[in-house]
Amino acid sequence: MDLYGDALNILRETSRTFYIPIVRLPLGLQEAVASAYLCLRAIDEIEDNAELDNPTKAKLLRAISLTLQAGVDGFPVDAFHNGLSTHEDILPEVSLRIREWAILAPATIAPRIWDATAAMADRMAYWAERNWKIDNELDLDRYTFGVAGAVGLMLSDLWAWYDGTQTNRTHAIGFGRGLQAVNILRNHREDLSRGVDFYPVGWSEERMHQYARRNLAMADAYINSLPVGPALDFCQIPLTLAYGTLEALVNGKQKLSRSDVIALIDRLTKMST
Repeated sequence: MDLYGDALNILRETSRTFYIPIVRLPLGLQEAVASAYLCLRAIDEIEDNAELDNPTKAKLLRAISLTLQAGVDGFPVDAFHNGLSTHEDILPEVSLRIREWAILAPATIAPRIWDATAAMADRMAYWAERNWKIDNELDLDRYTFGVAGAVGLMLSDLWAWYDGTQTNRTHAIGFGRGLQAVNILRNHREDLSRGVDFYPVGWSEERMHQYARRNLAMADAYINSLPVGPALDFCQIPLTLAYGTLEALVNGKQKLSRSDVIALIDRLTKMST
């Protein structure tokens, strides 16, 4: 079986934002980032699943976390079976195949990805149990760190592992937080329709935009400090799309169209060549 070919197909189906920058990465780093993305997407699909109640989500996420924490040089074929098998009819393929994504990365960096996924799964379980109730900006910071800022830290570790690239870790958190804040803005109506509101109590759309832009300013600093190379090539694309999404929202659009995404990436690619 061509595991990596399968992974790329699932990646293409699940994210138009990250598929392009991942497949542009050099081999080795490409598998590591693809593994990380798919593992995190696997648990994200559980967190967002409309057919699972919150206690069940928390139980599944904690079971995945404990399994990942038990990894040594991989995972037995049935490692994740007990938690996920009873929900095969509900969960998407990307979640059910998390074991395969976990073993996709090079062995020298895979445990860092397992650690990041396990920690995020635990945090997601916490937020599921409180129905993602965001009372204030501190709660919002905690949530956006747990599901995105920590991803920025993991990416910094991947860059350092691959070619020694060093980064500002505070700015890495801002990079993740900024992208997540844009997602919260883009998905606000849909989230409200399922009874979840990631806006702190009393916050307006404008204040959430300010929060997003404050964190994206740190993302800019993160990007601007990166040397020419794969880390810069990767990070520029989601950041450009985040700014494009903010502009689209200000102009009354719900999200970027596929043609918008292609145009932004084409423009970015021409600027970097």
